[in-house]
Amino acid sequence: MPKVEETSAGGLVVDRSSPEWRAALIARHDRRGRLVWSLPKGHLEAGETAEDAALREVEEETGIQGRVLAPLGVIDFWFIAENRRIHKTVHHFLMEAHGGELSDADPEVVEVAWFPLTSLHEQLAYADERRLLDRLPQLWADAG
Repeated sequence: MPKVEETSAGGLVVDRSSPEWRAALIARHDRRGRLVWSLPKGHLEAGETAEDAALREVEEETGIQGRVLAPLGVIDFWFIAENRRIHKTVHHFLMEAHGGELSDADPEVVEVAWFPLTSLHEQLAYADERRLLDRLPQLWADAG
């Protein structure tokens, strides 16, 4: 089975304009048809940096424009699709929302919603993404 390397980028876009900070998450159906919530992300395009791809993907998948505050972390994993063994590396960034409107117009996204930061651990379907949240207190301290 051929091996393929893929690189994606995305992140956690946070709205800090209200007393209870919130983050935009996307939902897709998994292979079993269940609705699963995750961070927005997608493939890098030719000549694009991970940071630029993350900003683009977050806007495409959520409708929200962001600005990068800091790297959040990198997740890599293996899966099989179309008779290929794929090694995927995903670069995540912490972003602050600064424009746009929440939208599920992207055909790859089933739902998009704001969730309080305090509920993200329960909402996110993937353990690797939940672990990225552990870095938030230090990143907020560093970002000011």
